[in-house]
Amino acid sequence: MSTRTSALDAVVFGVDIQSGDVRGDAPSYALVVYDGEDITRDVVSHRKLRRLIDDEAPAIVATDNMYELAADKDQLIHFLGSLPTGTKLVQVTGSQQPEPLSRVAKRHGIPYGKDPMQEAEAAARLAAHNVGYEVSAFTDTTTVKVSRGRSTGSGGWSEDRYTRRIHGSVKKRAREVESELEDANLAFETDIREAYGGYANAVFTVEARPADLPVSRNRSGDVRVEIERERRDGIEFQPLAKRRDHVVVGIDPGTTTAVAIVSLEGEVLDVWSSRTSDTADVIEWIVERGRPIVIAADVTPMPETVEKFRRSFDAAGWTPQTDLPVDEKQHRTREHPYDDDHQRDAMAAALYAADAHENQFDRIAEKLPPGLDRGEVTARVVAGEESVEAVLADLENDDGDDEESTEHEPRELTDDERRIKDLETQVERLQSHVETLEDRLEEKDDRIDELEGELESARREERKEVRRNREVTRYRRKAERLEYERDEAREEVEALEAKVDRMKALWKLDHSNFSDVSAEKEGLVPVKVIEKFTKGAIREADQQYGIAPGDVVYVRDASGAGRSTADLLVEFEPRVVLKDGGLSEIADEILFEHEIPVGPAGDVAMQEVDELAVAREDDVEAVVEDWRERATKRELDKKAAMVDQLISEHRAGDNEV
Repeated sequence: MSTRTSALDAVVFGVDIQSGDVRGDAPSYALVVYDGEDITRDVVSHRKLRRLIDDEAPAIVATDNMYELAADKDQLIHFLGSLPTGTKLVQVTGSQQPEPLSRVAKRHGIPYGKDPMQEAEAAARLAAHNVGYEVSAFTDTTTVKVSRGRSTGSGGWSEDRYTRRIHGSVKKRAREVESELEDANLAFETDIREAYGGYANAVFTVEARPADLPVSRNRSGDVRVEIERERRDGIEFQPLAKRRDHVVVGIDPGTTTAVAIVSLEGEVLDVWSSRTSDTADVIEWIVERGRPIVIAADVTPMPETVEKFRRSFDAAGWTPQTDLPVDEKQHRTREHPYDDDHQRDAMAAALYAADAHENQFDRIAEKLPPGLDRGEVTARVVAGEESVEAVLADLENDDGDDEESTEHEPRELTDDERRIKDLETQVERLQSHVETLEDRLEEKDDRIDELEGELESARREERKEVRRNREVTRYRRKAERLEYERDEAREEVEALEAKVDRMKALWKLDHSNFSDVSAEKEGLVPVKVIEKFTKGAIREADQQYGIAPGDVVYVRDASGAGRSTADLLVEFEPRVVLKDGGLSEIADEILFEHEIPVGPAGDVAMQEVDELAVAREDDVEAVVEDWRERATKRELDKKAAMVDQLISEHRAGDNEV
């Protein structure tokens, strides 16, 4: 069985430069998209390649030379930082000193050709089989920064209240982020800079990747959340194929099969469960992560399924004296995360098995000389039931085969040596039996290969039929979608045509010198509608239908306007401003200073047509007259207040004298 399993959980992009150079203006790339079964080929520009990576978020972007995607180290780090979460950049030809792609492909039995598209396909297939090194420029530490989303300058309120509100919002969001990190059981450190009314910013240094964080980058109103992964000092390479150490394995069989991997030191290395995987998938998953010494179950006697796995790996078995109670399994696995009860049971079995063999593992380690592989000796002692001395003697004999032999006097064998000799004889007999069984196994393998060939042929035909049906379905859906879009476009055209007719009528009304204005429209005046009293809404209304001097302006929501907004409206020199809602003091003062009448929209009967409206001239003129009366009274009141103030100041001066 191959110890190298597929890395293909999603799509793999194989990339090789087709023409040009990444240091030039317009390099093109041969792109192969491989999903484990189907292959799609294309030639794309550098910009389109980046866009496809962002849209598709492949599991791996594979290449034979990482500097075909970036001109230098800085650009490479920027490229790595821009990859979607979960996407790896893999150099399939090695790490610091890469090999030729042709040699790597030949070693792993992957088809290879010198054409860029063939090299891109070879890179994709190699990465899909866990060949190569992940290129990394970032650690597993992530910085989450909660800070102000806007300046603390004036925003329509007094400056102190505005600043206090922003800092209060930052403090509230920082506490929410802290609570979310704690709920996710993530280790983090906090650095808070306090400010007037709350926090100026809060920085969380989290021991996790961005994909594992419960928060995301965003900006909303007064607060901004930024997420940045910590940079390494340089570029690092991590092999896709994991090192296979000797391990203890716990298995929970059933409808859902769960497997847990524990090191000889009792550390949980990995846990996994699946409802759809067969025996071969489970064995392949275990082989990728280690070489089992002990296979354990949480019930006794050992289930037949678990026993098959034990025989497959020729490992020692372990079961508890009685079935492990649920509360004990929960207690033993309390410090380790798991997704379901099956994973918990498998993990408990592996941990209890490691506990049961802990003293034996320690005794074996104490007897080993420095530099000797502990796992190999432990496997032979625990699974092969050999003594430590016998294993060491065997290893010494293997090491001494190449040394020059010397003559010595024969001596009488010790009891241990005689026992070893008898065992060696027994081993020879067993090896002869194994050879006979292997011959039979080869015959069965030949028959299996023959049947698998027939099965693969049948599957190919079935896949072709499925692809044909899938293609027909795709075209049908596309046709339905295009018909739907056509119908929508027709409805939109009809609505726009009706809207154009209404707009023409209003335009005619707005131009008094237009020859065919009907008599029934006399006495009406057009009204320009502004949704909110903001600079953006004013400019948007001006862009849509224009605001000219002397126009009647209707503001649906007049609240919240500041000085700059009122000044912008004054520049258009409207005849009168009709409003809904309260007007701020500063805006009202500015409009009054420029003698622009302001009145409630409720006093004017208006008829709205889309973005425009019409009103009766008499109602508008009544609003203007009412404003003038109020303006006159306001001027008088203002002058009276100034006289009172002068008198008060004069009296105060006399008192001081």
